[in-house]
Amino acid sequence: MFRSPARLFRVLAIAEAITWTLLISALIARAVGLPATLVTIGGGIHGFVFLSYGATAVLLAFHQRWHAGVAITTIASAIVPYATIPAEIWLHRSGRLEGEWRLTETDDPRDRTWYDRTMRWFLHRPWVLAVLILVAIVVIFSILLIIGPPGGK
Repeated sequence: MFRSPARLFRVLAIAEAITWTLLISALIARAVGLPATLVTIGGGIHGFVFLSYGATAVLLAFHQRWHAGVAITTIASAIVPYATIPAEIWLHRSGRLEGEWRLTETDDPRDRTWYDRTMRWFLHRPWVLAVLILVAIVVIFSILLIIGPPGGK
């Protein structure tokens, strides 16, 4: 399913937009008198996908060797409702999502750094990478739940 960086990113960009719809719908439902629990559920789902999108954007920023400005813009696109879709289109059209996962060392001197060797090790073990990212997301999500929702209760 995620045989390429572009495919993984597209799935998360679309999921982020869908969860924005879920959250906005829950907020509207609460405003017209439906239970506030809908916002808690929608917000939780959106928050988890938001963090997943951010983690994926960071992973791809390193993997695809994006400049800091591109990485920051991509991550920040999750803050604006539905902006992940134009961000994905921009990254795709500008060639920043091209190529497959870099699983083997090339003649590029950057492939010999400790960082790229570590990245290749994890890419050869995608389940280890997925579990590590999932644990990081769950920890951040838990901390944010303890802190409380944006704007207070």
